[in-house]
Amino acid sequence: MATRSEISTVPSTPDYTGPFITVTALFFIFGFITTLNMALVPHLRSIFSLGYAWAMLADSAFFLAYFVFSAPSSKLIEIIGYKQTMVVSLFVQVVGALMFVPAAELVNFPLFLSAVFIVGAGVTGLQTAANPYVVILGPEHSAPARLTLAQAFNSIGAALAPVVAGAFILTDPAKLDSQASIAGTVKAPYMLIAAGLLLLGIAVAFMRLPQITQTQASRLAPEGDLAATRSIWRYRHTVLGTLGIFLYVGVEVGLASIAVNYFKNQGMSSARTASFLVSLYWFGALVGRLLGSWMLTRITSGRLLGAFGIAAALFLSASMLTSGQVAIWTLVLCGFFNSIMFPNIFALGIAGLGPMTSKGSGLLMTACLGGAVVPFLLGALADKIGIQHAFVLPLFCYLFIAYYGLWGSKPAQSISA
Repeated sequence: MATRSEISTVPSTPDYTGPFITVTALFFIFGFITTLNMALVPHLRSIFSLGYAWAMLADSAFFLAYFVFSAPSSKLIEIIGYKQTMVVSLFVQVVGALMFVPAAELVNFPLFLSAVFIVGAGVTGLQTAANPYVVILGPEHSAPARLTLAQAFNSIGAALAPVVAGAFILTDPAKLDSQASIAGTVKAPYMLIAAGLLLLGIAVAFMRLPQITQTQASRLAPEGDLAATRSIWRYRHTVLGTLGIFLYVGVEVGLASIAVNYFKNQGMSSARTASFLVSLYWFGALVGRLLGSWMLTRITSGRLLGAFGIAAALFLSASMLTSGQVAIWTLVLCGFFNSIMFPNIFALGIAGLGPMTSKGSGLLMTACLGGAVVPFLLGALADKIGIQHAFVLPLFCYLFIAYYGLWGSKPAQSISA
């Protein structure tokens, strides 16, 4: 009887459905904004007559913000909490979006990059808070599936952004009479984005989201455990995961940013048609994440990551060795295999970190600097040897991701070691 009484007093598992839905909606926001930023690459080439490498600086400015603001965002979470960090991050994005108006008015390349950088700073804070928040909204064993499902909404935003860009930003330069006219196409979309972000920030500020203190971190280690004071660099699977995030973000951003020009080189007649194909690239990521969240209930995270890395490498190789429609569609299909990479690398990278989870999250988000470095290198290679041959760089990235999933993600030590 005593046993039954004790069992009946055990508190039920908290219901995090509402908070999960709320935070998942934020994944849509940073998916849309991140991908819309990539659409600026061909746009800036048209305005300022840039080479691929210089146009890729739009990506570099955006993802440089991850390097600069990931650690401060992690510290901000410790000071004001997850919810408040999300609200602050949304308001920072409002400021960045509004800066596109004077950048377009003045037709000023550095001001465009500054606007992109500030938007990136806001997205960095949002990602640094939202990703671990989703991970800790439930048991650790289901974290990869939960984060993959949330990332599916990121893909919805990412798939929609190229359509918006094709309709309102990537106009045919021949139909406009000046640089100012071409640059001016960004003003209305970014003003609407600023208004939407402002309303969303206010809404989230008034929402009730749980203040999670008993996270998976504290469940894995006693309070005051000296493990929490260790250097995050001691954990091999986290360090290799950081490199994995660096290469993954770089390859995903690089391929998406150069895709419009690549598709036109392969026979697409207009930027709008090519932009639609880029939306299919992101739609493939959506399908892959929805399917992947189900597959992760049957296949371990590492094995699925390894299989998708190998498959992406094979399809990219096919695009490198063919031309026309085959080259186009094999690249588009890489989006499907990109789908589960980020959430699985992230979840594997912070697995078992206990009280050091926020430090691991900050380090992993810093690695999004890959989106600044790899696309620039890809653009520089494309300027020298052509886009198709330059794909050797993202090919290497996919092969490392496959290695991480199959072997590199296995922790060499636990938090208690």
